[in-house]
Amino acid sequence: MTRTSSLLLVCEQCHSQIRIPALSHRQRAICPVCNHTLLSQRNQASEKLLALSLSALIFLLLSLPFNFLTFKASGQKHSIDLPSGITILIEHDYLSLAIVTSLATVLLPGIVILGFIVLSLAQLKQQKPFYLPRLFAIVKALVPWSMAEIFLVGTLVSLIKITELADVAIGLSFYAFVGFSALTALCISQFDTTRYAMWLADGEPPAPKPLCEKQARRSIQRTWALLLTACILYIPANILPIMYTEFFGQETPNTIIGGVISLWESGSYPVALIILLASVIVPVAKIVILAWLNYSVQRQKTTSRKTRIRYYRITEAIGRWSMIDVFVVAVLVALIQMGNTMSIFPGQAALAFCAVVFVTMVAAMTFDSRLIWQQWKQLS
Repeated sequence: MTRTSSLLLVCEQCHSQIRIPALSHRQRAICPVCNHTLLSQRNQASEKLLALSLSALIFLLLSLPFNFLTFKASGQKHSIDLPSGITILIEHDYLSLAIVTSLATVLLPGIVILGFIVLSLAQLKQQKPFYLPRLFAIVKALVPWSMAEIFLVGTLVSLIKITELADVAIGLSFYAFVGFSALTALCISQFDTTRYAMWLADGEPPAPKPLCEKQARRSIQRTWALLLTACILYIPANILPIMYTEFFGQETPNTIIGGVISLWESGSYPVALIILLASVIVPVAKIVILAWLNYSVQRQKTTSRKTRIRYYRITEAIGRWSMIDVFVVAVLVALIQMGNTMSIFPGQAALAFCAVVFVTMVAAMTFDSRLIWQQWKQLS
């Protein structure tokens, strides 16, 4: 797109009105109050987004038909591709785990990529069909739930977990999925929602969301309710087994902490630290930070505003990475099904932990960061 003339934007995170001058290529406009990126300028942004999105779609299609992983142990061999892995979970009555895995790793990222293609094509052709605003809203809403890169890390962790038990071979689809994950991340980084919203509104800046005392009170109450739910779910997620390992007829339960300890004792220190960070420290830290933020806005604290907004952004960025352990279980269950010789089954904690991650993500979305900067009881 061409350079933007001077315009007045309202920061979505602190509700400050900022006058932005014309931007040059690779320049960003940052809110001087809360340091939130308001707008960015990239020459040929639509062309680049279209090229990246089409490439990501090709890699996604290539990751589906070919072999993803092959597991060899005790003279037996088992290979899976991505669709058959989901099918195995369904056939063994793990429908919930199959739905979560397929949505977060293939379906939702695929919808986001298709949305990018349609939006960028419409912008290049300067066409605005009636469905475009709704599509734009859907893509924005689905981006946080697109977890292809997290599934990829979970797959790598699961491979490290089982390399001592058997031989694992990586198939062509795995490499295609690596390309899909990387390109999807690039597409998301290239997509400037503010600039696209301005294009849809014929150059007008996005209208600021209304903020009043009733909405502020509702935001605080919903955040407390979601955090309480997350705390309740976190107890069974850590006490109950997240998966069961059956080896020659002997079944062994594995909790999250137990898995971290076994990885540490086996010498897999980096993987143990990753699981400890993603599955134990991050969920607890996110609940504590959101509770602190919600309490501070409820009490209308006016101190440490920049510190609080910084912690809020951290919780938004890292919360979804706690899904690594859930994806590790999904990969291991789909891959290792060899009867009494060696099999892995998900435990009750898998869905409870998945619910913790989802509930805390929704809590972060429900929390209104503008309340850090405004006294909500003084709003009209």
